[in-house]
Amino acid sequence: MIPTDTEQKWNTLTARLRQIAANYPQAALASSLAAEDMVLTHAILSEHIPLAIFTLDTGRLHAETLGLIDTIVARYGRAIEVWTPERHAVEQHVSDHGAFAFYESIALRKACCQLRKVEPLQRALQGRGAWLTGQRREQSTTRSDLPDAEFDAHFGLHKFNPLALWHDTDVWEGIRRFDIPYNPLHDRGYPSIGCEPCTRAVRPGEDPRAGRWWWESSDSKECGLHEINLQRSQDSIHKPISDRQISS
Repeated sequence: MIPTDTEQKWNTLTARLRQIAANYPQAALASSLAAEDMVLTHAILSEHIPLAIFTLDTGRLHAETLGLIDTIVARYGRAIEVWTPERHAVEQHVSDHGAFAFYESIALRKACCQLRKVEPLQRALQGRGAWLTGQRREQSTTRSDLPDAEFDAHFGLHKFNPLALWHDTDVWEGIRRFDIPYNPLHDRGYPSIGCEPCTRAVRPGEDPRAGRWWWESSDSKECGLHEINLQRSQDSIHKPISDRQISS
């Protein structure tokens, strides 16, 4: 029997994950618990691929997002690592700037992301030769040139984006086909989910990441975890037209 398109994509994905695990035994998936990351989590755990999985509990996630941590244990019988920010650093930042300073400027928003996301990620990645993400090119302008594999100079290790070329329909076909658990907020108009104060539902026709840091312009919407995307995006903008890839 000829496999369906979804099954072909799934077979290609699991083969890719096995290859990464073989080449980088200490590699780990950094899961935001979004739909894409749940697809990767299902692939890793259901296929018994030896890759670690961790998530960052920023202290400001939706209850629905946190609930997926227990759902994963119940479904797959395996807990994922949970990394949290340094409590005293967060408390000092809130004392100095207030609990909602991220609305005031990009600099303060990024400072909050640095404390709650980037610093815990740096600790989670220590000793690893590579990490994986659920990023896709289709998600935003800063990810339009996202490669399947790259060297992340920001963190000093290899980085893999196995779903880079997947479309939103591919993700949801996989979720339905394999009955993969997902965040119920996705059914309430949240295609991209981050911290609760920094995420809203999107309106019909809006960009999938329009609900993330909606008070900022689209070309600044990275939190520091994927700072390399901003650099790549800026390089593309400033590259001479003759040097860019042009498709008809």
